[in-house]
Amino acid sequence: MAIGARDLEPARSARELYGTELRRHRQLVRMSLDRLSEVVNYSKTHLHGVETAERLPLPPISEKLDVAFGTGELFQGLWGAVKREHTPRRFDHCLELEARAARIQEFGASTVPGLLQTRAYMQALLREGSAAPGEIDRLIADRLGRQEVLRGDNPPDFWAILDEAVLHRAVGGKAVMCEQLAALLPLANTSHTTIQVVPFEAGACAFMSGTLILLTLPDNSTTVYEEGPRSGEIFDDRDTVTQRLREYDRMKACALPPRESAALIEAAMEKFKPCEPPQT
Repeated sequence: MAIGARDLEPARSARELYGTELRRHRQLVRMSLDRLSEVVNYSKTHLHGVETAERLPLPPISEKLDVAFGTGELFQGLWGAVKREHTPRRFDHCLELEARAARIQEFGASTVPGLLQTRAYMQALLREGSAAPGEIDRLIADRLGRQEVLRGDNPPDFWAILDEAVLHRAVGGKAVMCEQLAALLPLANTSHTTIQVVPFEAGACAFMSGTLILLTLPDNSTTVYEEGPRSGEIFDDRDTVTQRLREYDRMKACALPPRESAALIEAAMEKFKPCEPPQT
């Protein structure tokens, strides 16, 4: 079956410019994706993902493309632009994949993952962040819109692991936190959602300093998004993905089972009661 093309806007991102140039040069020399796959020793699926800006053109693919098309260092230079692309652009791509994912696995070291946040919790986070006051309502609407993926007719398998610190950090005050923790409980162990907590007693774990998101599409390809305090990175090369999946599985083993995690969440709620509606 032929793989369909996707309309790109080169001015929108370096990734889309890269994909546009790849498609243009491939068509100039009348080379099919099958033939290019043989020349550069990358799968047709991966090349299609790069060409449609759905996968990162990780080294050494750029060098191989320059050799295949005789383009000097064109694609190597474009890769430099893709690497420098700022974090919001990268996270936008992460959101595109999230909307199509069959499985979403996430770890939150310091805050509740976006797909699980209440409106008041979001608002408290954004007020303390770098968002301009006029942008907060739009960002909240966007994040709430993302959560619809968990409520559709065919929701993805969603698995969240939280560090216990997330349960005790009073984001927005007691009422906001009480509401937020209460919102986690119905999702702790359902047919398509799982929440686990890594207790303090587990000691150090692999991703203590940031956020990790693993997005697996229906074709079983997985993309990794990692975010620290000031930067975010996307990876879809096999070695990195395999390593992160293994590390995530090990974290599951260190975390409490869903039922015990729910009990820990309920216990954390006690210090935030009485649970009154937050002021927004």
